[in-house]
Amino acid sequence: MNVDVVLGLQWGDEGKGKIVDYLAQRYPVIARFQGGPNAGHSLHFEGTSFVLHSVPAGIFRSNTMNIIGNGVVIDPVIFGEECRSLEALGIPVRDRLMISKKAHLILPTHRIIDAASEHSKGASRIGSTLKGIGPAYMDKTGRNGIRVGDIIAPDFRDRFLALKSKHIAFLRQFDYTYDADQGEENWLNAIEYMKKFSLIDAEYYLADCLKENKRVLAEGAQGTLLDIDFGSYPYVTSSSTTCAGACTGLGFPPTRVGRVYGIFKAYCTRVGSGPFPTELNDLTGEIIREKGKEFGATTGRPRRTGWLDLVALKYAVILNGVTDLIMMKADVLDAFDTIKIATSYIIEGQDIKRVPFDTHTPITPVYREFKGWGKKLSGIRKEEELPYELMAYVRFIEDSTGVPVKIISLGPDREQTIIRD
Repeated sequence: MNVDVVLGLQWGDEGKGKIVDYLAQRYPVIARFQGGPNAGHSLHFEGTSFVLHSVPAGIFRSNTMNIIGNGVVIDPVIFGEECRSLEALGIPVRDRLMISKKAHLILPTHRIIDAASEHSKGASRIGSTLKGIGPAYMDKTGRNGIRVGDIIAPDFRDRFLALKSKHIAFLRQFDYTYDADQGEENWLNAIEYMKKFSLIDAEYYLADCLKENKRVLAEGAQGTLLDIDFGSYPYVTSSSTTCAGACTGLGFPPTRVGRVYGIFKAYCTRVGSGPFPTELNDLTGEIIREKGKEFGATTGRPRRTGWLDLVALKYAVILNGVTDLIMMKADVLDAFDTIKIATSYIIEGQDIKRVPFDTHTPITPVYREFKGWGKKLSGIRKEEELPYELMAYVRFIEDSTGVPVKIISLGPDREQTIIRD
């Protein structure tokens, strides 16, 4: 048995939460492999909406065990709040969730460093969510971090105070006012709550699951174009958001990767700073934002919007070895008579079909136009009822990427999902 992977192919916010929740009915194990509470996976069913930040999106399925992998960074306070809100809904979180001992912790001072660093950049700020994710990953790679397994060590408090002191020394370089003790009591109380969960060696647990032929689904956060290595650097996240990150973020070999579900919107969005070749700073972009409810699930910030970028999508397909495409939010484009897809870029007078190294250089997208379908899609439940114009749009994407679109989502609810044979 292999590990199947779900990940985003754009700049995040593609709708991974809904798809993981939908697929979870077929997988007894869901494992989150990277990112932190900057992620916001939205789910909608039975007339209710939920947003998950650290907990895998399989938590609502009674037959599914969920794992937070070693590649994730966890803020104990946000984690505790999220779990308690789920418990208030009657979800037995502690029975359905385990945490890798090797996952790293976000300290209160990580958040201060994040804010101080972003403040110092002025107009060059990258658009951080200010949740301490980047500084936590810096401590991880710098071999200073505190891991989940450390919280049960007898000298845990000494380790915490030692790292806090290092952070205070680091902060001296910034002209930034802060309270080093702010949030510390809540954080330590949240650590006590976290101790009530099963803390595991997730790599061994997953290896046993695969030996027992249990199906495992690896859940990614953010999106491929925010990858620390292959995204639009430096406007990226601090972890590997690609399929390779699933292996290092959970501890299974590349030979065990099975299906790779790549999720993309029928258009593009981005939160924060960074290049966005197809961005629409006009009424069309505003209509997409309003109809798509394009506001960050974590930050509430309005998302930048634009037409689908096929150059970037093909790049993401190549990086991840995508086997199945999943298209989200086609229903948002119902109102448009004409819909566009960027098929190449004009850069310094040349027609380019690859994502350039320097994404800060001026890029003019070359568009192909498609006739809109002029029909409300959200109520459709059968593939044969989908309009010809939409399917022409879908087939063009399939032909261009060489990958079939296996799922089309026509709304936020579980039921608004069409599986294509």
